[in-house]
Amino acid sequence: MDQPNSSLPSDFIRDIIKDDLRTNKHQGRVVTRFPPEPNGYLHIGHAKSVCLNFGIADQYGATCNLRLDDTDPTGESMEYVDSIIRDIKWLGFDWEDRLYYASDYYEKLYQYALQLIKEGKAFVCDLSPDEIREYRGSFTEQGTESPYRNRSVEKNLDLFQRMRAGEFEEGAHVLRAKIDMTSPNVIMRDPVIYRIKKENHYRTGNQWCIYPMYDFTHCLSDSIERITHSICTLEFENNRPLYDWFLDELKVEYHPQQIEFARLNISFTVISKRLLIELVEKGVVSGWDDPRMPTLAGMRRRGFTPEAIRDFCERIGVARNDSLIDMALLENCVREDLNERAPRVMAVLRPLRVIIDNYPEDRVEEFDCPYHPQKPEMGSRKVPFSRVLYIEQDDFMEDPPKKFFRLAVGREVRLRYGYFIKCVNVVKDPDTGKVVEVHCTYDPETRSGFAPDGRKVKATIHWVSAAHSLQAEVRLYDRLFRVANPLEEEADFTEYLNPESLETLRACRLEPSVSDAAPGSRFQFERLGYFCVDTVDSSDKALVFNRTVTLRDSWAKIVNKGNK
Repeated sequence: MDQPNSSLPSDFIRDIIKDDLRTNKHQGRVVTRFPPEPNGYLHIGHAKSVCLNFGIADQYGATCNLRLDDTDPTGESMEYVDSIIRDIKWLGFDWEDRLYYASDYYEKLYQYALQLIKEGKAFVCDLSPDEIREYRGSFTEQGTESPYRNRSVEKNLDLFQRMRAGEFEEGAHVLRAKIDMTSPNVIMRDPVIYRIKKENHYRTGNQWCIYPMYDFTHCLSDSIERITHSICTLEFENNRPLYDWFLDELKVEYHPQQIEFARLNISFTVISKRLLIELVEKGVVSGWDDPRMPTLAGMRRRGFTPEAIRDFCERIGVARNDSLIDMALLENCVREDLNERAPRVMAVLRPLRVIIDNYPEDRVEEFDCPYHPQKPEMGSRKVPFSRVLYIEQDDFMEDPPKKFFRLAVGREVRLRYGYFIKCVNVVKDPDTGKVVEVHCTYDPETRSGFAPDGRKVKATIHWVSAAHSLQAEVRLYDRLFRVANPLEEEADFTEYLNPESLETLRACRLEPSVSDAAPGSRFQFERLGYFCVDTVDSSDKALVFNRTVTLRDSWAKIVNKGNK
């Protein structure tokens, strides 16, 4: 075992592993795993577990398996398997040749079930699901034994083998562990470990018509793979006695050590596969990769980087108690990462036409503009300048308030990387009275960004040349919900969806340097935020950008205002 990398974080799980290594508890072995169910796409909560399990393996020179816990043919598919594999690789982790499936162990699990039956520790039950729930009791009432609990071993073996042969319809029988119907832990009250499901499995086809339950499969799959530290979230804490019971009663060679940690809950979204499926199936979002979704596919499409997500997971750490993490922390991690790597370009999202009256009509200049002001190694690009420009509508006001320093009639501003211009008059739409065109003059002596006479301006605005700019669609994505914790509210969680989570602008103008940007390319639109080329809808014929994050936390003022 290699020495641990001391530069990586420490937490209570790593402290347990360090102590286990010191005492040689697992003969010096550390083997973790990430075991998702292939019934949906991975989300940011899974990312925390991925980073933890693979991170521990990296830190201790150990190994981490990827296993698909595919115990339920309903809702599972290769689409989800492929997405899981793609997302983990995108995060930057590799399981080498250790890709496993719980379905690989179906025959072994079946033999384990037969062993429990033969030892009188499992029985076939004919109660319906509703009756099983009723017999189980509650947290304040003890359970009642099933009338089928004391069937003979021979009868149970016969029925279970006939269940596998497909002789019975769904719901006719289940196999239950025989534990303790009076246990204070309701999970220990004779749980179901096999049920009949006449559904084709995406990997095994119609080979099986009985399928093991997750709780039975999960711990035994860990044992089969010789996992040393079975790291899972707190909702499985009550399941640990059941897992230990299976492993102990079956006398398996390897008994993994289960350690629970707090799952990730993040504000202004939902981290529940069931709820995410609901959003997809109801058409609230465009799919699992909708950039508003907390899925890794959605975040990737929105422009989040794997480095930012790994940084976020490291910053929040590993705790024992659940908490709600502010979405602003994740967004700030993305900002900090993109600030270092994203080239700067100019884009005008809501164009306002500007004509420089004293600039020659047939003249075109090219300004050499750096891609990053602090990183000369990123190079520069040529930005054309001409008589007719576009600026942001928000950068002009006909009758500005006192603290508005951008362009107005009679006022001078600097164009980014270019000249000083002064507004002399405007053209309005005769029907609406809205300003549709701004006429300016420029000072040719200010090409350097400074006036020879020493005069200064109070604002610098961005622009693009009208004749040379590219038209693009820009999608302004924001938080999916308008309240921090929609699940704490009284109404259905979909009642708190943010109606402004997506705004689509179809007449945006971008500088020509982005014409060849590949899908997924990330940029900072100067003064506007970070954006990326959409990986699904953008093409040579239609340029589409998604806003990743704003330049600063635009929700801070909203939240603070709401708290006053």
